[in-house]
Amino acid sequence: MAKAKHGDTVKVHYTGTLEDGTTFDSSRERGPLEFEIGSGMVIPGFEQAVEGMSPGETRTETVGPEQAYGPHEEEMTMKVERSRVPAGLELQAGQRLQVKSPDGETSAVTITEVTATSVTLDANHPLAGKDLSFEIELVEIVTAGKTS
Repeated sequence: MAKAKHGDTVKVHYTGTLEDGTTFDSSRERGPLEFEIGSGMVIPGFEQAVEGMSPGETRTETVGPEQAYGPHEEEMTMKVERSRVPAGLELQAGQRLQVKSPDGETSAVTITEVTATSVTLDANHPLAGKDLSFEIELVEIVTAGKTS
């Protein structure tokens, strides 16, 4: 039976959970994820977990931060004066916002703390610094990559 390899386009079902068992994402409600192994469309640890699987096979893999969204970097958090946040916004910890930098680039941030005078924003990916566990089912190998 064929095994998924670098360059193959595959379809997988997956459920991603954190160490405490919380599900952070799943394809089960929306249909399988299709991607090319080695293309960088998904995190490296997920690609590595799929390589070598056969259609119909299911496996569970834990992916560390270095093969996922990287470490949580403290320098990517910032405290801003509440007066710099547009008036009328309901602010609460856990909320995601889009912010524009002085050079015009837009970034997603997560509010981590709100006080009467300040708001703490975290520009790290929400899953940075976390071990991620994936239950992966290889549904099919859509197209085989070129062999050298």
